[in-house]
Amino acid sequence: MKLVNKHIDKHGTGHVTIRPEDDEDMWHLYNLIQEGDSIRAPAIRRVQKVSSTGSVDSQRVKLNLTLKVTRVEFQTAALHISGPVVVENQHVRLGAFHTLDIEVQRDVRIEKFEGWDSIAISRVEESIIPGKGAEVAALVCGEGTVAFCLLSQHMTVVTHRLAFSIPRKSGSSSGATQHEKGLTKFYGALFDRAIVIASPGWVRDAVYDYMVGEASRRGDKVLQKALRDKVVKVHISSPHVLKSPEIVAQLKETKFAREGIVLDKFFKMLGTDEMRACTLLISDELFRASNPVIRKKYVGLVEAVQQKGGEVVIFSSMHESGQQLNQLTGLAAILTFPLDIEIVEAEEKEEAERIRLATEAELDVG
Repeated sequence: MKLVNKHIDKHGTGHVTIRPEDDEDMWHLYNLIQEGDSIRAPAIRRVQKVSSTGSVDSQRVKLNLTLKVTRVEFQTAALHISGPVVVENQHVRLGAFHTLDIEVQRDVRIEKFEGWDSIAISRVEESIIPGKGAEVAALVCGEGTVAFCLLSQHMTVVTHRLAFSIPRKSGSSSGATQHEKGLTKFYGALFDRAIVIASPGWVRDAVYDYMVGEASRRGDKVLQKALRDKVVKVHISSPHVLKSPEIVAQLKETKFAREGIVLDKFFKMLGTDEMRACTLLISDELFRASNPVIRKKYVGLVEAVQQKGGEVVIFSSMHESGQQLNQLTGLAAILTFPLDIEIVEAEEKEEAERIRLATEAELDVG
């Protein structure tokens, strides 16, 4: 992501213009843009003109539109923002509904309806750090099938899949030759692509041996060293390759691996002492709440933990660890001391009563 300009005052009022450069930047924008925000971005709109003779001419016009966001949709590598036009344009009437299809290398200006809080500002600052793209490339393969994955700080993307028809090995020499040719073609398609090689059985070793042999044949010493230092072969019987101890040791400095380590620590704590849950685990999904009051509550919680010296880990819901956390309401904590559940329940009842009385008072005034 490239920061084009930024104007935010001490009260959080202002706007930021950023330019997405890859798929992960779309995910950052999805987490930044909320209902009620004002978004200005390029758009293509079909415009009709009526001539003096009464004939109608229709043409596609490229223009910049400013919308008040009512809906945000995210798909891999695509972001769609819908809402009414709030700044008059010579081709589009005020209030007309439009959907912006956000594209890479196109500037997006964001003005926050509720102001820029610490979480939104942190997201912008994190997204514009150079080199924060894909951290790991991995492939998960079987005999003749492979899925290529890019694991970045916030996303796990299956870039593409390959499937090769490999003849069965028969008793005849010709059958064995066809089988070997099929495997060689398969290994050749994988060459130069793997960092993590995971499979059941022997496939991972055969793929690795092929790559080492090919690097030696080419006399590529740089690649030979990379294969020795970076390739990890893992046996798997299920898709949970990133939980393997070998992978955790190799990838412990990457964001998604740190998230997994923290979540596993929480589950172990939960299994030994469910009352001893000073690290806050929170899903980025909670910050996408359409209700600004709810979002402010979670932002305030994060800021309170940080101000008291605690650690906050924000999980990406595009990774498996974030999805698991979402199943636990999206919020968990690892505490230094046991938590007295009776005190917590009493505080919750007190807060509920306070809210009820405040609501009744507002109704009486109205």
